[in-house]
Amino acid sequence: MEQTNKKWYSGMTTTEDWWAAWLGLFFFALGLLAIWGIDAVGWMIKPKTWEFTDLMRDFSWHKLLKTSSKAYADLHPLAALLISYVVFTVLTGIGAYFMGWNVKKYVRSFTIIFFATVLMWIIGHEAHLSAVDATVKGHNYYREFNLSWGLQLGGGAAFIIALIVGLLIGNFMRNWAEELKEAAKPEWFIKTAIVLLGIKLGIMTMKAAGFTYELALAGAAAAFVAYLLFWPIVYYIARRYFGLNRESAAVLSSGISICGVSASIATAGAIKAKPVIPVAVSTLIIIFAMFEMIVLPPAYVAIAPNQPIVNAAAMGMTVKTDGADAAAGAILEELHQVKFQKQTGKRYEEGSILSAAILTKIWIDLFIGIWAFVLAVVWMKYVEKKRVQQKISALEIWHRLPKFVLAYVFVWLVMIAFMKWASPEVLEAVKHGENIVQGSFRKFLFMLTFFSIGIITDFSKLKGMGRLALLYAIALFLIIAPIAYLVAWIFHHGMMPPVVD
Repeated sequence: MEQTNKKWYSGMTTTEDWWAAWLGLFFFALGLLAIWGIDAVGWMIKPKTWEFTDLMRDFSWHKLLKTSSKAYADLHPLAALLISYVVFTVLTGIGAYFMGWNVKKYVRSFTIIFFATVLMWIIGHEAHLSAVDATVKGHNYYREFNLSWGLQLGGGAAFIIALIVGLLIGNFMRNWAEELKEAAKPEWFIKTAIVLLGIKLGIMTMKAAGFTYELALAGAAAAFVAYLLFWPIVYYIARRYFGLNRESAAVLSSGISICGVSASIATAGAIKAKPVIPVAVSTLIIIFAMFEMIVLPPAYVAIAPNQPIVNAAAMGMTVKTDGADAAAGAILEELHQVKFQKQTGKRYEEGSILSAAILTKIWIDLFIGIWAFVLAVVWMKYVEKKRVQQKISALEIWHRLPKFVLAYVFVWLVMIAFMKWASPEVLEAVKHGENIVQGSFRKFLFMLTFFSIGIITDFSKLKGMGRLALLYAIALFLIIAPIAYLVAWIFHHGMMPPVVD
């Protein structure tokens, strides 16, 4: 690990991690303006449940879209759509400028991605795809539209459509995908969404404090055990049975055991591995994440249909990259929600299952910097057998610490403070504004994530990586996934999300 002249504030305006924090905190601040009677977020669009024949019989944009707040109920849906587009484009465009991207190309690509995402969000809420045959909050859209059949996928239908369309573009329209990659930034979108999920966790803490604290502690314990088990096992197999050199084995072990792309890059930097190694490992991580997102959520629901928190925690330890983990967690939550809704006519607290997956992943993220620090020292002293003569700055841990996680925790704590000490009037205003932010804003960022993940995923890159891909598959499905599920079961068995009528 090389000494650098970095200051503690280096990268605050130039890195994707920091911009996820800034964007999330800005949306959070907009929601807080409701304290002073200013609804600065209610213009955000959200899709309505609609039915195809009903729409064709009497077309109206009001059947497809609505604003997130009644304060903007008189605003035409297309006007709300235009405002949403301008706000998201301007804010992310500012981030793109400071991060040194080509802003003109970014805006052009983001415009296409934005409107395509909205279209898929709308399609995913068509009644035959999303409506569940159960009455919730006085509505049973399955019955209200007189459906004779339906997939009953809930909100997960839109996520799946966005992912499939993205994968088709990424693998069969590669020239177009290459152009769209300028704005297809799933890690940025999902990290911003995770910051906003801190709002939901704060609300949940006051509604069900015992559940939330137990979830956080269990997630920390599970992540700690995962570190101690996954890395050495994968490293041993890579060296003993696949003959990888130390650098390749270490980078792969961090990538598959800890936190995907971030961990593989951090490890490569710490041990001075050749640049091609983290690139190859990162490619495998992204491609295999697609299989995990598609296979694991329905598999976990089938294995343990009445253990949503166990399934979510296992997901957090198994699926690599924050984007893929959050996306898989969102699908898992929708599958559990639909199942529970059909059984009881009730729903779990929205975001509770997703929070379990993300909390576990966040604990893993928090230790990336420390792990890279430890590996650097171990590598120099015992692998390269060099005497460590200079002090390794603790700032290296700070620079490797995911900043969006800090924003997530900050938002969580601020929400707890409001819930505990604010007056009823102020608290009601905060809930109004922040429920829109953690609802409509967060879900749209999830949609952007699903679509973008598909766009940047090119399965053809697996060519020529046979041995490495085989090792990755064996480690993931035969070692990581089973151990992760066992650890999740030990720490989370019996925990259930809060239930709402």
